Amino acid sequence: MAPRWETNAARETSLSPQAQVRLMEQHMPEAVHTTSPAVVRGGDRLPGKALLGLFLTGFVGILTECLPAGLLPDMARSLHTSVALTGQTVTLYAAATSIAAIPLTRAFSKWPRKNVLLVALAIVAVTNALTALSDNYTLTLVIRFVAGLGTAMIWPQLGGYAARLAPAGQQGRAITVALAGTPIGLALGIPLGTWLSTLGGWQAAFYSCAGLTVLTMLWALVTLPNLPGLPVDQRRKVSDTLVIPGLRVILFAIAAYMIAHNILYTYVSDFLRHVGMEGRTGLVLFVFGVTSVLSTLVVGMHIDRHLRKLVVASTVLFAISVLVLAVLSDAPALVYIAVGAWGFAFGSSASLFIGAAINASREAADVAQSIVITVISGSIAAGGLVGGLLIAGLGAASITWAALALLVAATAAVTGGRKHAFPKNA
Repeated sequence: MAPRWETNAARETSLSPQAQVRLMEQHMPEAVHTTSPAVVRGGDRLPGKALLGLFLTGFVGILTECLPAGLLPDMARSLHTSVALTGQTVTLYAAATSIAAIPLTRAFSKWPRKNVLLVALAIVAVTNALTALSDNYTLTLVIRFVAGLGTAMIWPQLGGYAARLAPAGQQGRAITVALAGTPIGLALGIPLGTWLSTLGGWQAAFYSCAGLTVLTMLWALVTLPNLPGLPVDQRRKVSDTLVIPGLRVILFAIAAYMIAHNILYTYVSDFLRHVGMEGRTGLVLFVFGVTSVLSTLVVGMHIDRHLRKLVVASTVLFAISVLVLAVLSDAPALVYIAVGAWGFAFGSSASLFIGAAINASREAADVAQSIVITVISGSIAAGGLVGGLLIAGLGAASITWAALALLVAATAAVTGGRKHAFPKNA
């Protein structure tokens, strides 16, 4: 993710190592050129144990954010509320991350990097355990908001930390390893959490996530060198960046695309119950996750040469998938195919949109990326809120039509932004 730093993660993961290094050199020169522990030791190999710690941190971050998506009906029964209201546990979480990511990054910019991650992981571990213990809806919302603050401290760290750990010339590979936890978390972690809920209730999934987070803390404590903090560049203004030609079109397309995704993804279990596939939620989410990972591999080979074509293809494929879900959901085989196509379209979408934002903003790319992160995080919150209102007022079938309308708008923005937002030569 949610948001949140999950957008940079997807962008960096899908680029080639050389392109990743260029991106880091342009937008995070301190991170790339700070002498790494590997260089100090004279080594030329990636620090595998330390990078595994960052990988696991990203894994538990995305798992904590999205875990309720496959558990909403069971959680709603325990919290004595509706599925729509329970979905706001995702909305409020994303809102907290969106609001806090930039301020917390600035507030802790001078802290040693491992200290920041350990504090963030401690917050995530405790809030996951408390979520499992809570049987009060309002208290659960408060706990999830605090959990969102924890992951708001995680997402801005992973890429730069990995680059600073790597030997010269291997920063891109290090970033790829560290950020791979996000798509793998979507592919494996969330379906596994859904499966665990069938054994010990939805609480078992959150307890397991809390336990994994504690293990990640211990691994990070032992393996990660405590690199010094870096000052945050505050010279560029958001208002100046927003007037860059094409950027507002990109932001609109991102918002429409991501809200559509989160309307569906947050309430996928409720939608599957509506079409008679309630018992297959874990498998459906697994299909989505696997094709999302495949997307990063395929798109990563072509993103530098065919950015516009890939953005258009992603948006159109997503729209077609949602149309199939809306009109042909009575055929389970078609639901699996549509969800697989949806996952393939979505898996690299953040990479594509952030690439477009960087191309459009050039010298202000650092600020533009921060704005994109905020828009995506806000879209997660908006998707949860809108989806909940739709289900409560019109039923589960309505979320597919609402998502389709948003994707038509996103497609119009993408195809129409030929000059600055998504130029033909990109």
